[in-house]
Amino acid sequence: MVQFKAQKPKELPSTATTLLEDPSPPPRLRKQKKRLECVLTSMSFLTGLWLTIIIVFILIITPHCRNRTKEINVVLSPNLYTSTPSDAERARDYQKWIQTLPNQIKCGVDCLFYTMVPDDSDTREPKLIPPVPVRHKAPDNQQCTDIPVNERFDCLPSNNPTQAQCEAKGCCWQTVKDIPPRAKPYPVPILHRPTNGTGLDELPLDIPYCFFPRDYRTYAFLNVTPAQHGLTGILKLVTASGFPGDAKLLKLDVFYETDTRIRVKITDAERARWETPLPAVPYVNTSAESPAYTFTPHIPDGSFTIARKSTGLPIFETQGAARLMFAEQYLQVSTRLPSDYIYGLGEHLEGLLLDTYWHRRVLWNLDGGPTPGHNLYGSHPFYLAMEPDGNAHGVFLLNSNAVEAIIQPLPALTLRSVGGVIDLYVFLGPSPNEVISQYTEVIGRPFLPPYWSLGYHQCRYGYNTVNRTREIWQRTRDAGIPFDVQWNDIDYMENFKDFTYDHDAFAGLPDFVEEVHEAGMHYIDIIDPGISAAEPPHTYPPWDEGLHLNIFVRNDSNMPFVGKVWNPINTTWPDFTHPLAAYYWSRQLQRFHDQVPIDGAWIDMNEPSNFWSGSYDGCKQNNLENPPYLPAVYGDLLYFHTLCMSTRQYLGLHYNLHNLYGFTETITTNAALQIVRAKRPFVISRSTFPGQGHFGGHWTGDIHSDWFNLWQSIASILNFNMFGIPMVGADICGFNGNTTHGLCLRWMQLGAFYPFSRNHNTDDGIDQDPVAMGPDVVEASRVALTQRYILLPFLYTLFFNAHLTGEPVARPLFFQFTKDTKTYAIDTQFMWGSALMIVPVLHENTTSVQAYLPVGLWYDWYKGYPMKGQGDFITLDAPYDKIPLLVRGGSVIPTQLPGNTTTESLKNGRALVVAPNDVGRATGELYWDDGDSLGTVESRAYSHIQFISGPGIVSVNATTLGYTAPMTLSYVYILNVLQNATETKVAGKDVHFEYDEANKMLVLQDFSQSLLESFTITWQLST
Repeated sequence: MVQFKAQKPKELPSTATTLLEDPSPPPRLRKQKKRLECVLTSMSFLTGLWLTIIIVFILIITPHCRNRTKEINVVLSPNLYTSTPSDAERARDYQKWIQTLPNQIKCGVDCLFYTMVPDDSDTREPKLIPPVPVRHKAPDNQQCTDIPVNERFDCLPSNNPTQAQCEAKGCCWQTVKDIPPRAKPYPVPILHRPTNGTGLDELPLDIPYCFFPRDYRTYAFLNVTPAQHGLTGILKLVTASGFPGDAKLLKLDVFYETDTRIRVKITDAERARWETPLPAVPYVNTSAESPAYTFTPHIPDGSFTIARKSTGLPIFETQGAARLMFAEQYLQVSTRLPSDYIYGLGEHLEGLLLDTYWHRRVLWNLDGGPTPGHNLYGSHPFYLAMEPDGNAHGVFLLNSNAVEAIIQPLPALTLRSVGGVIDLYVFLGPSPNEVISQYTEVIGRPFLPPYWSLGYHQCRYGYNTVNRTREIWQRTRDAGIPFDVQWNDIDYMENFKDFTYDHDAFAGLPDFVEEVHEAGMHYIDIIDPGISAAEPPHTYPPWDEGLHLNIFVRNDSNMPFVGKVWNPINTTWPDFTHPLAAYYWSRQLQRFHDQVPIDGAWIDMNEPSNFWSGSYDGCKQNNLENPPYLPAVYGDLLYFHTLCMSTRQYLGLHYNLHNLYGFTETITTNAALQIVRAKRPFVISRSTFPGQGHFGGHWTGDIHSDWFNLWQSIASILNFNMFGIPMVGADICGFNGNTTHGLCLRWMQLGAFYPFSRNHNTDDGIDQDPVAMGPDVVEASRVALTQRYILLPFLYTLFFNAHLTGEPVARPLFFQFTKDTKTYAIDTQFMWGSALMIVPVLHENTTSVQAYLPVGLWYDWYKGYPMKGQGDFITLDAPYDKIPLLVRGGSVIPTQLPGNTTTESLKNGRALVVAPNDVGRATGELYWDDGDSLGTVESRAYSHIQFISGPGIVSVNATTLGYTAPMTLSYVYILNVLQNATETKVAGKDVHFEYDEANKMLVLQDFSQSLLESFTITWQLST
């Protein structure tokens, strides 16, 4: 950490010392002494006169003006700035390096670095913010009395506000004796209550007693002028925020970046501040030609409105909301919302549709068991909102500091941050899928995963030996459960040290990994960022080389900051923003891979987690560790179970970089794996930030084994798909606590349809792999995972599409049915793409489910019979060996004959499921490549097949043929065929068919047709 010491007072000049101390000065100095005495006498007289005036003012004038409009003066104590000019320069260099990283990866490990900026302590240590008086005007009572409770915007964000503090800030104070009831019920039915923590409907904030009067202004526009990129303007401070370091002048830049994307950036016009270099957003300096939005500045009060041009509806409107604030450690921007339907602002464990009844979200990465109301592992200051006419828009605040979001029932949203700048992106959609596509265009498209990673994964903390790992791996395979990837948690390590394995308990680990590979499967182990910091010299290369390269996070003595995680004595952390960090990390991975050829990386504890809060003695006490405004973080400290905020990373203070730590580790690990394996990287991280999905996936952490978390896992998966991280899953059957037979059975079924499907639990829980849970769980798991493996070509196509367009893989129903408001709150079922609906069982001892069917044709996945959706709930059978799945009419789904691994499945033929809509039409597509090579999209080494179906025909069009390995079609399932066929042809040749009259399904089979050419499938029905 950086230690900030008060400067020693300068010594008096020698002449002055003589004048004040020599009793018998020489003649030349006697005149100077007499003048000095005269000056001192005059100063004493003036000081006395000044004090007399102050006393008169206090005793006479102040009581006279007590009931009049008055100015209240507060002098704020000194605080430290949170960034330096050097930080800004280094952040820009790092961002440029990230943008050129693909070329450096091609060069190899020796190219993984960027140029270091010389360390200059004068520009590296933050300076003191000069104290300034703050003046506020007391409000006119008429400006306070007519403000409805729902329109109160908090003027004194504090855990314990007082009337005196409120009025000193010039704000209104009114208590609320009777809390108004909810105008609307909690947005979704409460299915379960958590085993640990507070219920979802028990988290509302208190209504603010201290709120802004109507005429309260903080900034006003001095000017707004057209610019090449859109608009630019200057705002002047009118009323201070009450926090140290108010920016007196703000610069506004409005970028009309695309027709559907507008960026509004507000910065300090006089001083450079911290701006996050990640994600590396595109720079656009030209104005869109036909924007779908308007931007209107309101000159007197410094507010602005962004509206949808086609409807005139304001979608980001700061006028009439909480006032703009821009202090060194308190930034605030607020908007009225067009509806109550708002989603996102994660990571949280509080459902899909957010509660607008006085609710708070805190975005500050933290290691802690997921609990409603707590900040969790990742921070995503992005939300998606639905508008009254079914259009959608999204808003992204590009800010890496601690962020707090307040939602109130007006509805309105207030975003607060403890640093950085206000950098807003607004995405116009107008569909939810288009909003996410536009968002990921800014933060980075999701990575294309290796095909094998779409299979089933299995792990637990506490195998304890390689033989136990092998035993459970083998019994899962023997049970006939489709299975692709075996994992190990930290118990494989030697004394919990990264890049080692226990040569006693895991003595045969390299041989076991070879067995896994010979079976056509893959292996992943865990890697924590913390490096053991107490190893003897020359015994532990990760410590020795880190010291040599000077890449660890530093303390105030410019030594590695020391904390404690799993290591026996203590821990230090690599600074993944350091110019040599990627080189260092790649060397460690290469050395370990030479011993144990891992296929991917599971990076945990990277919030970063610390068993201490700060160092052993805590943290230095300053405004970085204890900011003037503390968001409602769990633990009541920013450094709770993490590093001190004043520790130094290469790019700046951890205060600014904390939320980026796991993201920077993901980027570095992704690059290292590409170099070490020369194949597609697969990284799963616990800590996340916008842009994570471009480099890796996420699992939702140490959730509890209960029905509440089974239910909430659906919302978590959908939220992260909205955040641009489609490769996401929860620990199947739960991590903490002991699962039950019934819970694990239904969780294995649901988990088979997580994009990332892995069973994992803690070391003090029971075994919960399917075989351990009994034959019923084995059967349910086998059936559900077999459906997943049948659908892998479809799932891989969804990931390919996500990589190209950014559209989610797993989607809420309202993404596809935007005009159907009944879908807006549904978090009990979800879609894969636009074609497949998953309806899991979320209650114990239940063999049926209530499924909402939007208007249109739907088909049972297992038997193919049609169902007419009427925009209402229906009952579906859900026996213990089956999870209900429905195909949407209008879809063509590519499938494959399943094997028990993806390697086996790839050897089998492909199939099509043709599910026509009400008028007999259906479409679909298939992306295909070798599933593991790097750069297949950039080199166009893939094939794209398009399917278009009408009555009696399916056209198969090979639009791109960049991957030419054999790929054959062997089956076609045509649904809703009302009568038997007389003939069926594939590419003009007669093929065998069967007709299922009960389910109205025509099956074409026993043929082999290459998909690498265009052809038609036809059928003639009997008259």
